[in-house]
Amino acid sequence: MSLDRWGTVGMKIGLSDVEGHVLHGLLEEASGDIVIRLDRHGFIIHASANIAELGLDISAALLLPHITDLAQRDHVAFLREHVSAALAGHRQMGWVEFAVIACAEPAMCREPQRQRWFALSLKPMRDPAGTPDGALCLLRSVQHLRSLEGELHSRAVTDPLTGLANRQAFCASLRRLLAKGGGQMVAIFAVDGMRALLLRYGQRTADEVLWGFARFLETMALPGHELAQLDCERFAVLLPEMTSRAARDWAEDVVVTFAGIAAPVSAKAPQLSASAGLARVECTVDWTLREAELGLVLARAGGGKQVAVAGRRRAA
Repeated sequence: MSLDRWGTVGMKIGLSDVEGHVLHGLLEEASGDIVIRLDRHGFIIHASANIAELGLDISAALLLPHITDLAQRDHVAFLREHVSAALAGHRQMGWVEFAVIACAEPAMCREPQRQRWFALSLKPMRDPAGTPDGALCLLRSVQHLRSLEGELHSRAVTDPLTGLANRQAFCASLRRLLAKGGGQMVAIFAVDGMRALLLRYGQRTADEVLWGFARFLETMALPGHELAQLDCERFAVLLPEMTSRAARDWAEDVVVTFAGIAAPVSAKAPQLSASAGLARVECTVDWTLREAELGLVLARAGGGKQVAVAGRRRAA
């Protein structure tokens, strides 16, 4: 954008030619950005018309809004400190991000009310005598970046096939529980004979079985249960606020119900069943998972369709 263009933009929001030209140094391309002029106390004197996207109409305001009025409550103190320091010339900072409040007037908003993230850049201004005289600001939406970060994080902790949390995320949950003292129960499930099913019917069928078992576990899970897929065969379920007896009864119900709904409709169809191992969350993450996996080994060694705790096995 040319300097002449910046001067024109500045005039439209009540800035002098000099102040308008400063916008060029603030940012070369401000397409879609909200241009704001602050007084020396941080109140919004002028703003470009697209500030209406935030539900704010400067021309109709009886009292000048403060820049912090745009921020959500948890971000007000941080934004006020940053703006005050910048206006006083105590420090120069780059872009700072904060969450913007939902639109005060929904009819003026182009998007549904929700939390939106913006980045703010300030350029302090001075009058001819060198006295601080407010600032020019650019307010830029960074919601797409926040959404991308969230998506990347979700992919990092989610199994791509089933959509459940992966082993990394589940272990993180176990560590948090151990830090609080542990004591909860954890179950590890596996569909019996998955390797034989894979060799006979192929990867696609095996994936469909795993996906279906994940959906089944979600249906059987109670409120507060946390599910995860540990690897290509095993699933884990965290069972908070359950006694050992209640956890065992629930796991047995899962095993019996799955065997019933997975009963083959013909002699050629595979016969599916599941087994489970139980353990208490204690000592360390590795210890907890090892105990649960040992219970699973005992259950499957007995022919499957069983629930076992290390040292004890019960047929379902």
